[in-house]
This record gives sequence, structure tokens and C-alpha cells, in this order.
Amino acid sequence: MLQSRSHVRKTRKGSVIKVVRELYLREDIGCGVGVCADAVCASGVRTMQALPANANKRHAMPHIIVPDTNMFLHQMDLLEHKAFSDVVVLQTALDEVRHRSTQMYARLRAITADVDKRFYVFSNEFMRDTFVKRVKDESPNDRNDRAIREACRWYAKHLPSGISVVLISDDADNRRKATADGMFAYSVREYVEGLTAFPELVDMIAVNDDADDAAAKKISYPDHLTPSQITAGLKSGAFCQGTLGISFHNFLEGSIYTKVDGEDTSVKIIGRTHLNRGVHGDVVAVRILPKSEWLRQGDNVVLDAEEDDETLEKVDPNSLLDASAAAVPVPEQDDEMQTEETEQRAAKSGDWVRTGCIVGIIQRKWRPFCGTIEAPKDVSSDSGSSSQQKFVFFWPMDKRIPKIKIRTRQAKQLAGQRIMVAIDSWGKQSLYPMGHFVKALGNVGDRKTETDVILLEHDVRFMPFSKQVMSYLPDEGEAWVVKEEHLAGRMDFRHLDVCSIDPPGCTDIDDALHARLLPNGNYEVGVHIADVSHFVKPGNAMDQEAATRGTTVYLVDRRIDMLPSLLGTNLCSLRSNVERLSFSCIWEVTPDADIIDVKYSKSVIRSRASLTYDAAQARLDDPTLTDPVSTGIKLLNSIAKKLRAKRMANGALVLASPEVRFSLDNDAQDPLDVELKEMKDTNALVEEFMLLANIYVAKKIYSVFPDSSMLRRHPKPSATNFESLIKAAAEYGIEIDPSNNRTLSDSLDKAVLADEPYFNKLIRIMTTRCMMQAVYFCSGTLAPEDFWHYGLATDIYTHFTSPIRRYADLVVHRLLAACIGYDKTYSSDLVDKVKASELSDVLNFRHRNAQQASRSSVELFTNLFFKNKVIQEEGFVIRVMKNGFSVIIPRFGIEGIVHSQAAGPKGSTDNAQLLTHDAVANTLTCPTTGAQIRIFGKVIVRVSVEEAGQEAAQRSKLVVKLIEPRVPGLSVDPVEVQKVKVDVVPAVVDIPGVGKVKTNVGETNRVTAEMGVVSGDAVETKAGSTGGKGAGKKKGGKK
Repeated sequence: MLQSRSHVRKTRKGSVIKVVRELYLREDIGCGVGVCADAVCASGVRTMQALPANANKRHAMPHIIVPDTNMFLHQMDLLEHKAFSDVVVLQTALDEVRHRSTQMYARLRAITADVDKRFYVFSNEFMRDTFVKRVKDESPNDRNDRAIREACRWYAKHLPSGISVVLISDDADNRRKATADGMFAYSVREYVEGLTAFPELVDMIAVNDDADDAAAKKISYPDHLTPSQITAGLKSGAFCQGTLGISFHNFLEGSIYTKVDGEDTSVKIIGRTHLNRGVHGDVVAVRILPKSEWLRQGDNVVLDAEEDDETLEKVDPNSLLDASAAAVPVPEQDDEMQTEETEQRAAKSGDWVRTGCIVGIIQRKWRPFCGTIEAPKDVSSDSGSSSQQKFVFFWPMDKRIPKIKIRTRQAKQLAGQRIMVAIDSWGKQSLYPMGHFVKALGNVGDRKTETDVILLEHDVRFMPFSKQVMSYLPDEGEAWVVKEEHLAGRMDFRHLDVCSIDPPGCTDIDDALHARLLPNGNYEVGVHIADVSHFVKPGNAMDQEAATRGTTVYLVDRRIDMLPSLLGTNLCSLRSNVERLSFSCIWEVTPDADIIDVKYSKSVIRSRASLTYDAAQARLDDPTLTDPVSTGIKLLNSIAKKLRAKRMANGALVLASPEVRFSLDNDAQDPLDVELKEMKDTNALVEEFMLLANIYVAKKIYSVFPDSSMLRRHPKPSATNFESLIKAAAEYGIEIDPSNNRTLSDSLDKAVLADEPYFNKLIRIMTTRCMMQAVYFCSGTLAPEDFWHYGLATDIYTHFTSPIRRYADLVVHRLLAACIGYDKTYSSDLVDKVKASELSDVLNFRHRNAQQASRSSVELFTNLFFKNKVIQEEGFVIRVMKNGFSVIIPRFGIEGIVHSQAAGPKGSTDNAQLLTHDAVANTLTCPTTGAQIRIFGKVIVRVSVEEAGQEAAQRSKLVVKLIEPRVPGLSVDPVEVQKVKVDVVPAVVDIPGVGKVKTNVGETNRVTAEMGVVSGDAVETKAGSTGGKGAGKKKGGKK
């Protein structure tokens, strides 16, 4: 049976055309219920079984569930719960979800793919008995509701007697019409309250209105503009668009990076009213405020999210900034009177920052958030739950997210636990967004719980690999060996003296090196990379999972692998004395390190030695060692130094960041020591050849695939990023010139203070923070001049050397294999510019999340290490704000904020500022003693840990207090210095909650957790390494 649908649409040229689509309506679509005796259904997919009698107290009959579209859009947390099964997903609802929310569509598709959930997709739009044609004057929404009811009616007639159909909808009119037609229809709450075996489900119901309790504080936010109004404003230039980022230091300060008047710039958004219900990560439309409301550059403020609400309500958030910023108008100039000179002077001064207000939300980026509830004072002390829901506040772990109001019957049970909560709505009369409980994670302070929270907060997939993924591993398992059939098209390098150099405990060895003298006096240098692409084929389940994960994530005490461990730590790992498949780059170089030739080949190697950096360094330092491996390392080091000198001469940057290394107890995995990581010549040796391979492979793949190569670029940072650093360094007679990477590199080399050896590293750390983030991109989306990698001073770059832990490298391996003719039947996705660009965006997202998760893990273990300790240490000021300053402590590589105000009584707004802020000089000065806090200034601080409390509902945090210089009312008394051993681990330690633990000195698990970059690859996250007990490796500089 044929049916036709027609609609009109407007083309890009403005003409209107009519589109007609013909539908063939079928009669052979089954119902999906296993007990159905119909011949058509018996021959088709039989997913559902029907819920048993009494599964729901409100509807005691055996039944199947048919949710409407809004349930899929707003109640996905409920549907993912084990209580929901035997669900019909109508095509009407599925199509509408796909068009309205890609996130919910992906989650729905994941549920339908899970055979244990028994969700059945029923193509009601293609079945003759259930197809519904839209009638005249009927809205699309009404037509879809009618289609859903028609499908329910068909199921009710079709199913065997004794099995009923239940429609779940929060649309009262839809339920009324269904009931009038003799169907069973319930609201979400009505149905969920009948599932008495799962009382927690009531708390998981999403709130789709702005219902609030009587005690709620009210506010009136401006109305959000409609999508059409926003679109018109963006086209006319009245509004600008960007992704909202909330400050870590002040949750009432946000900003977007956007284009204003043709210039890329940052726009600050200050205060609740101007933020107008925007949440960190939302894509928003912003109206630029008049120049009289712009702010001075550097008017930063520290504001804890734990600040008492009553206090905050009495304070105008704008008053938290420098008063001079709001009071002094920006000098207006007639556009016709502006000269090039005044424009250049204004750009150079950087004194003023645009401010704006959010007028509408273009796209919400809400997700489930982890955190803790504030237990209400009226919660009964004699029962774990109540029959009535109560309003409680939820504090997200992410300080950039506002408090969320939820209703729960489990307030007493959930107090002191980490839980997940999702935002449902944020009405204009509600001070905070409304949300619902998703699930409990575990007790506050428990290391496993806190680590799980880190992974969830940063969207790291850490569930075990599925059976489908594991099915693509070699059938031989660990018994797999290189066979003759694997050697076709490969170079045999098993005779070469290849070795690997990695951190201690490294098991996923993805690179190895060799060097030897050639008869003509030149040298042959080889970089051999694990051939992961031999095992992971494009498009299969393992490849899709690896693409979704994007990267291996390294935490202090474990790693979350991108690939199953059989590959990552065994079959692909280039371990010593076993034959392994590899992808090799072989150069011929002169004694002066000039490149004569390069060849690329799939290969097979047999590594002679798997060395640690220390072991390789010992061979390098011992002149008596002349064995082939030691000779090769010395030759590699000699060439690497010359290559490095050439890179530096071209303007490559050597930056720095604090890198923390923990010693963990082998059994309890508690931190015993924390120290800075030392970089050796062998670190630089490995880094240099990894960079060389990445650069040459980038050139090769781009020469063959100019439109679809996976490359990596590092944009030049804006000159304004350096303004505060330039000003601070000038106070010490140091000139920083960021005109280009070469002048910046030269000025960093000269930034030395004779009496302060740490100064040069400190200024490099701060320079790193002025950089842009390096990103993946598809070569066909940018002009070649934009490929530039600023930090490495190279015109083209990619990632090739770590395919075990980075999916981008795996893609590059496939491209290179196609380039050299090894893979003659490569996937069409390799030459699809659109797909390559989309993949780049996903990998950038995963890469950033992995970085942030690693840093959060370091923060967690830092707090565990300093627990029950009070330590006095020397530090340096690296940032000055109006009411506080940031301090870095070189000995431990940690940072903390010192608040410069004296806290008044609870609820008081009189938090006296003890230091006077000079926004122009960027200093804090004590009016009574004249003591001054400025960037690079040395201070003495006290470091301790403040345990997480139920009232603040936050994680434990590092607390830094000023000791010197002395500031009355702010400085604390010196403490007896505790000797914290950095290189010597005690034989027995007393760990809170564990007891006395023998540390097995000499066998202690050494774990590295690195927080940034210490290489020429400026903002490339340091790869790095951890050992044993599931910990991972992150290799220094292998970028």
C-alpha cells in the first residue's frame, strides 16, 4: 500500500519547493513479543516477554510499556534503570528524539542494542494498520500523539489475552484521549510509584516544571529570547555567540570567546542576572554591554561556591570586582575620529575587557553531575527514608556548576554520600535549577568513590570492554606469535639492536629505537612503533570503542585503557626478546644530524632490551659500556642533541609545568611520598626522535591525502595573554618578547635571576599558561599556513608514535599504510573530510577530558598525602586577584589560593579586605606594614588539608595560609616544620582508616602523575608513566 507525504521547504537561493515522499506501508512487521502466536511475529525478532503480574502495584496485569516521546527526552535515567524492560520504542517517538536531542537519541539507541533490556523498536510509521496521516489543521505534535495512541490500540488488539498495553505520558490530554478509547494510560509519577520494589525511582523522576517549595527564595531573571529572535540578532550583529565558561575562582563570573567586530576576543559575563541561568558549557547568545560597564583587565576575584547564600544575596556580585572598574567609564571616541595610532594603543594597553549579558540559550550542555546533598535540618533521625519527598540542595563537585535543587525521600540515606544528579529545568523565578537524583556512588572521602567521581565528571568511559569488543581479539590470546603469513610486505628488522626506553613499570611499550653507523660514514636511525592497526580493523566493535574512548586515561593509581590489555600490554607492546609487528621510520642522517633520506615501512622487530629512563641513563653515563645496545643509545643521544639544537634555533619552546610524582603503598595504594619528577637526558633523547617521526609522518600523509589527513596544530597565542606576565617580569628587569616563538624562546632563555635558580622554571610555567591548546584537525578544513605548530616551530605535525593509547595515532597509521601502498583497500572514511573533521572534534574533547581527569586525580592524592599533616614551605606568587593570590610550592609542585580577607560572622557581608588591591600594578599591599604581594614574589605558607564537610558538601581541599610576609589578621603563626621525606620511604606508615602498613621499602610502587608540559611540545599533554597495579604510563615528551 502506498502513501505519500509532502511538505514545502525553502532552498538556499530563497525559492520554495514542494517535496513529496512516497511510503510503502507493510503488513509483515512483527510486534516483538515472544509469546505472540501470530505467524508474522513468530518469524520476526522477538525481543519482549511482557512484565509479570504484580510487577507494578498500580497495574497488576502482565503488560508491555509504550512511552511517549517526552518520556524518552526527559526520563532517560528512569528508562535506563533495571526496573524498566519490555518497552516498545515507537518509530514516531524515535524519529522525534533523533531530531530534538542527539544525546538522548544516542542513549536510547544504546538501550535498544542491549538485549537484556528488552526494548523493541516498532516501525509503526511503515505499518498499514498503525500509519496515521496528518489531518487538516492538526499540529505535528497532535498528529504524533495520535500515532502513538493508534499504535497502542493496535498492540491492545493484537496481543494474546492477559497481556495489556500501558501508555506512559505526562501529557494529561493524551492520557485522557487514550483512556476514553479504552486504553491504560498513566503519568510517569503514577507508574513509577507503583514500582514499590524500587523506591529510589521516585527520586529519579525528572522535574519538567518550576515547582518549588514554599520556603524557596525567588528571583526574576530576564526572559530568554526565542530561537528566531536569537537567529535574527546573530545575523544583524546585535548578539554574539559562544560557549559559556565559568571561572574556577568565581562561580558568578563567566566568559565566552567569540568574534566581535571581526576580532576574536573574550567577553566577560558578571553576576547572576547577566549570567541569566546559563550553565558552564552551554552555547549562549550574548549582548555586549555599553562601554561604561566594561571592566579593567585583571579584575579577578576569588569566590568560593561554598559561600553562604544569605551572604551572597546581600552582595552585588559586581561589587566583588575592583570598584574602579565599574565606576570609571571607558573613554568614548567618535568612530570617525579614531586613528590607527589610537587603535593600536588601545589594543596594546589591554586595560578594558568587554562585558555582556546572556539573552538566550542556543544549546544546553547539561549532563549528570556528581556531588553531595546538604541534608535538611528537619530530616528524621530515626529512619533512612521518608514517604514524602523533601527539597534539598545538591552541591556539584565542579565549582563552576550552580547548586541544584532536588526532591528526595532518601535525604538521610544520601547525606555523606557522593551522588549523581541531572538538571531538569531552570525557571526564571527560581534562584537555582531544579533537578532529580540519578544514583548513589559511595561515601564521601572513600578513595574508590572519589576516583569514580573523577571519571564520571570528566566523561571517561571506564566500564569493562564488552563481549562484542573482546570477540575481535586474536583467538590465540596470549599464545599469539608472529608467523610467516604476517611478514608479507614487511621489512625484517629482527637483526637490528633495537631497544625501548620507558618509565619504570611500563607495560604498554609502543615505541623502540635503534641507531647504527653506515659504511658511508652517515648514520641510520630507526623509530619503530607498535603496529596496532594490524589488530584493530576499521569499523569493527573494537575500533568503534577505541574511537569513542579516544585515549588512554592516566590516573595516579590506575589507567583506563583505550584498548583491551591483551593488545596494549602484550601483543602490541614492544617488549624485549619477543618478536613484534611494528611500523618503522628509518632515516639516514649525517654526523651533523642533517636528514638525507627517510623510508616508511611495516616491519617486524625483536627488541634487545626494555630499559627504564634511569637504566638507559646509566648506560649513557658509563664510558666503559660498549655493547651494541649501549653504543646505540650513546649514538642516539649524540644525534638527538644536535636535532634539538636545530629545533631551538628555529624557535621551538622549552616550557615547564609542575609535575608531581607519588610513591604508593603496594597494598593499600595510599600515597607515601610526593615529589617533583626529574628529567634526564634519556627523556630528551626519546622525545626528540618521537617528534622527528611525528613531523616526517605528517609530511608524508599530507602529501598523499591533502584533504583528509589527521594533523595537529598549536595556534599562536594572543599577545594579550602575555600582558600580566610581561608586566610582572619587567619588575625584575626581565624582558619577555612574545612577538613570535623565536623571540619568546630567546627571552625565556635570558630570564634568569642569579640569586633565584627556580625563577627560570617558574617563568616557563607561567608562559605555558599563556599558550593556546594544541588540537587535532582535518587538513582539508584549514589553509596550510594555519597548520603551524607554535610550540615546536614546525609547519606541520601529527601524532604517530603512541597508537596503543591514542586513537589519532591509529588513524595516522592507517593513512601512512595507504600512502606507502601497504593497504590497497583502505576504508573510504580515510578520505572523507567531513568524517575526519568530526572525529578530530571528538578526539579533542576526549583528550581535554583525559587531561582534566589526570589533574583531578593528582589533586585527590595530594589531599590524601597532606591529610593530618601541617607543613610549612616556601612558595612563589603566580597570580594576584582582588581578594587573594595563588601560590606555587616548588618542593611539591602543588598550588593553592591564599584568601586575603578576614571572614566575618556567618551571614555577614563584612569580610574585611586586609590587603589593598592595585589593579594597574597587579599587587596586594598591607596598609599597616607595607608588605606587598606581587607575581614572582616569595612567600612562606602553611599547607594543610580541610576535610570535606556535610555543610559545604564539597571534596576535601588543600588549604594554604600565609605566614610571611606578616600581615596582621591574615598571617598565621609558623609551625614546627615536619620533615617530609621525599626520597626515603618509611618502613611502616600509619594510614588513617587502614592502620599500620608495611611499605616494603625498595618495592614501593612508584607512580607518576604529570600536570602539564615539560617539553618543546608546548601544550601537548605529557604522556607519562605509572607502573604496576593497574597504573598506567605517560611518556615524557612523546608528542
